[in-house]
Amino acid sequence: MKRSLSLIHSEEAEEDINLTPLIDVVFVVLIMFILVAPLVEIDRIHLAPSGGEKKADMTSFQENGAIKIHVYEDNTIWLNGVPLNIQELSEHLRKLYHTTPSASPQIFHDRKGYFGTYQAVKNAVESAGFSSVDVILKPG
Repeated sequence: MKRSLSLIHSEEAEEDINLTPLIDVVFVVLIMFILVAPLVEIDRIHLAPSGGEKKADMTSFQENGAIKIHVYEDNTIWLNGVPLNIQELSEHLRKLYHTTPSASPQIFHDRKGYFGTYQAVKNAVESAGFSSVDVILKPG
């Protein structure tokens, strides 16, 4: 009888799990997230909604930019109100960089336009020599 009681007691002891190391690790990970989170920049971009208007809707956001690039729902690219393809855009941007190197081009990209079109426009702006680009988004 004594032997069976000690066997039951040892089985109960094995079922107790020491959670202290697990809790310590969880607290260390939590502290790391608290310390690192302010250093991480997460960009959330909400593109402008598509609409029937082509030019007038988006140009009213900032009038001080000299270089405005619009990408519309049908993936057409407009530079300062003139429709261009990506090669023509690159050429025009190089010319504009030589006249106004301190300017920062503004990209207005429609929400239904392809991301590849945005990337091509951004690459054209960078290859022209501009150091920064403003992506103008519709608030909301």
